[in-house]
Amino acid sequence: MSEFSGKTVLITGTAQGIGRAIAISFAQAGARVAGLDVDSKLNAETASLAGERFLAMEGDVSSSPDVAACVEACGPVDILVNNAATVAGDGLLHEVTEEAWDRVSSVCLKSIFLCTKAVLPAMMARRSGVILSLSSINALTGLHLAAYTAAKGGVLSLTRLLAQQYGGYGIRANAICPGTILTETSRVAYEAAPELRDELYAMYPAGEFGVPQDIADCALWLAGSNSRFVNGTAIVVDGGMSAVHRIPSVLKPRSD
Repeated sequence: MSEFSGKTVLITGTAQGIGRAIAISFAQAGARVAGLDVDSKLNAETASLAGERFLAMEGDVSSSPDVAACVEACGPVDILVNNAATVAGDGLLHEVTEEAWDRVSSVCLKSIFLCTKAVLPAMMARRSGVILSLSSINALTGLHLAAYTAAKGGVLSLTRLLAQQYGGYGIRANAICPGTILTETSRVAYEAAPELRDELYAMYPAGEFGVPQDIADCALWLAGSNSRFVNGTAIVVDGGMSAVHRIPSVLKPRSD
């Protein structure tokens, strides 16, 4: 029997990509998985792939009422995976609108505050729990996407704070920093910008981009007993890209 059997896992952003892979992996490992996403149609596809252990829940992760309703419906959460993110309207800082900045920050960082706050009381009462949050190599390298990079940097700081404040309750908090991961969304983006895709590809010593399962495997390890002494840190899953970091020329501001 898997150590995740009987555990309740709440995952945000499960409609596709990394969130979907994490949801399927936990469900296959025997956990009861609640997946919160604003896209009910795509989340239903995740449910069909994950099976009967997956409960698809519709809601906005940056909305306090939606998050509260989700946590109440799925019951005490043993493992929280803060995965939801967006880059809509993001880019070079001087081009980002205030509205885009606020939206990206809300989905990428405020949602972690809301979801974590909602599950902490039950975790504290049980004196056990795991909180995993998806950051990014952007937080370590300043690669691109101003609002996203700032928010993902905040994820790392919040993760360290959670480990310090709640470690005494038996709660572990860690972050994962993915590199370039080929998802449904990123494939379309790179097809539209082959020059960017080729420059990014050349930055990976592994000679390939990652896939969602790479992150899902890391999430399962961080949530399990084999990582019991890992707390308040970030695991980089980027195929070595950050070790040889350079900014692709197509991402640099131009004065002309």
